Amino acid sequence: MNSYNIAVIPGDGVGVEVTTATLAVLEAAAGKYGFILNPTHYEWGCEYYLEQGQMMPDDGLARLEKSDAIFLGAVGWPEKVPDSVSLHGLLLPIRKQFDQFVNVRPHRLLKGAQGPLKKSDFNILCIRENTEGEYSGAGGRVHMGNPQEVAVETSIFTRHGVERILRFGFEQARLRSKKLASVTKSNAQKYSMVFWDEITDELAAEYPDVKVERYHVDAAAARMITHPESFDVIVASNLFGDILSDIGAAIQGGLGFAASANINPGRKMPSMFEPVHGSAPDIAGLGKANPVAAIWSGAMMLEHLGEQQAADAIMSALNDVLDIKDNCTPDMGGTATTAELADAIVKSL
Repeated sequence: MNSYNIAVIPGDGVGVEVTTATLAVLEAAAGKYGFILNPTHYEWGCEYYLEQGQMMPDDGLARLEKSDAIFLGAVGWPEKVPDSVSLHGLLLPIRKQFDQFVNVRPHRLLKGAQGPLKKSDFNILCIRENTEGEYSGAGGRVHMGNPQEVAVETSIFTRHGVERILRFGFEQARLRSKKLASVTKSNAQKYSMVFWDEITDELAAEYPDVKVERYHVDAAAARMITHPESFDVIVASNLFGDILSDIGAAIQGGLGFAASANINPGRKMPSMFEPVHGSAPDIAGLGKANPVAAIWSGAMMLEHLGEQQAADAIMSALNDVLDIKDNCTPDMGGTATTAELADAIVKSL
């Protein structure tokens, strides 16, 4: 019987509720399909910061490194801790320390979910570079508080970083419809994005079976709304992938459906799985949070761990349960609580 050590960071706000819901579903799947999950909880986040002056302890990354995977609920509470502190104190260090250079976000409509578009037959996999690019954190500020203050934010694009995320995109396209959309803004950014385009062309020669289309990010954003079914696998830089995947979340019904995985493909270090939505402090503790994105992220974690049958069963249960309005949370037009929706999924399993 396979056994997996899972580091669980519920985090802030509704992160605690959707994490509890997800663990209930994952445990049910583990029991049915014959494997064991050993969760270790870490109560790190904004409350920890207010008490300790840091988002996680000094040895936090060393503790997480011992796990097979990491599950994160949500991080942030802007009224208490600036987002720039919470983000750079927990989420980004984990991504970078464990070289989780691939961010994967699936965008499709589940049964019962209502998107804002007339079209519903889309199935997009958005692959975002996750450790460098526009979010490298290189830069600084001088003359702070003075009229001549200057802020510099420098994007870092390396051949190593660009090539490996593009190669991952090509491999995923090869497994799906053999269609890849590479998104840049090379007409305006003549160094970093032309560099990206050149590497795309170089790799395309190695994947003659994959059709490559290049889009500028503004055109891609518009096309995701007007013709979402024309996309399959999208690969983009850290910033552009972040923006496009939020559009993807919107067209699939909202952030309550937006799952994600931060992957270390080499599996030498743990990967991390998290819903894209924030901590939503305004509804924290009310039982209104939609746990679908978290549960979907949990299914992605099981798939990464090799428990494909259990992952598929969770996604099938999600579709079955959401097709009944009484099981849905308020954001979907229902009256079910976070826990009630999770219970319905457990029963379906």
